[in-house]
Amino acid sequence: MPYSIGQVAQAAGVTVRTLHHYDEIGLLTPGDRTSVGHRRYTDSDLDRLQQIRFYRELGFPLEEIAVLLDDPEADRFEHLRRQHALLEARIGRLREMAAAVERAMEARKMGIDLTPEEKFEVFGDFDPDAYAPEAEHRWGGSEAYEQSRRRTAAYTKEDWKRFQAELEGIHERLADAMTDGAAPDSDRAAELAEEHRGFISRTAYTCGYDMHTALGEMYVADPRFTATYERIRPGLAAYLRDAILANAARHA
Repeated sequence: MPYSIGQVAQAAGVTVRTLHHYDEIGLLTPGDRTSVGHRRYTDSDLDRLQQIRFYRELGFPLEEIAVLLDDPEADRFEHLRRQHALLEARIGRLREMAAAVERAMEARKMGIDLTPEEKFEVFGDFDPDAYAPEAEHRWGGSEAYEQSRRRTAAYTKEDWKRFQAELEGIHERLADAMTDGAAPDSDRAAELAEEHRGFISRTAYTCGYDMHTALGEMYVADPRFTATYERIRPGLAAYLRDAILANAARHA
């Protein structure tokens, strides 16, 4: 039973205008017409339309599709074989794209969406991406982790450079206070510890005094953090930890 142009358009998900165009250029000519000239499509016409839509989905121009479908050397099996090969190639490209997107997603998890050159410019030898899986393992799912991820995802290279310079300034002032002999529980050290806590709250996540105290203990317990502070000034890791504890006690 032949089908009207409206039925074919609805079933195939194309417009009537598209079918008119295919007819005009000889790509899909209906196999039948009514006595008054209305187009009627046969089952073989629908098969051809399915082939056309497939090649269009792969980005082939209509002229090339006509050549492929009208190739006298190609039978239906040959079309299927060709389509299978094209699909395999496309799947390969999509897998490559998916892998690239996954790598970008991993970089974005901690908000570090910078080129290697930019990361070196901002962080020096420290590579934040290297710690992203560990951070997710230790804190993933926590409110602080999610808050930090949301905030830092929007940071630009200039934002990171500004924050890095601000944090380095806090560290230098803490080191100077330690060198000048200011006790960790002095007003000077407490003010700097509070500035450190405020910096974290403003740039990463809400850092309460309990969280800040836990960070202070980590600076001493984790050799990687200790080494970072020791490079700034020997003894700074323990001094910062003690200043954080004293400041938290003041606000208890």
